[in-house]
Amino acid sequence: MNGRPRIKLKLTVGDSILELLGWFSLFLLWYMITINYNKLPEIVPVHYNVEGKVDKFGPKSILLMLPLIATVLYVAMTIINRFPHLFNYPVKITEENASQQYTVASRLIRYLKFIVVVIFGIIAFKSIPNTSATSEGLGSWFLPFVLLLVFVPVIYYIIKSIKAV
Repeated sequence: MNGRPRIKLKLTVGDSILELLGWFSLFLLWYMITINYNKLPEIVPVHYNVEGKVDKFGPKSILLMLPLIATVLYVAMTIINRFPHLFNYPVKITEENASQQYTVASRLIRYLKFIVVVIFGIIAFKSIPNTSATSEGLGSWFLPFVLLLVFVPVIYYIIKSIKAV
């Protein structure tokens, strides 16, 4: 890691759009929770099982944790993304491949931080109707959907990174 070049990456239009979508989604998550907070009952669903069904209830203040955790993760990943030379890579980083490897890894982090907000947004979006029993949990589709959203891009990145050598 010590010998890795430090390169300032330039964002493509697609990268910039993904950044804006991420910040907008984070804002939307905060907005959705705060606009509905006073309308919610004091006891709300706070946990779902593997099948996406509510299995624990708690105080509505727990729902504020969704945008809070999403914000902390998003900001932390944004800061970390400024230092791609510190990431772990499946290949040796050299002067010749550093720019390409850093760009792909940085794009993966950018995508994953957007996905984190989307996942928390879906949980919030589905939890609010669950408080009034107008919805039946997250749905059995939620866990496979989340796993696909996270692991498909990671596997794609690893393959792309190894092939780029």
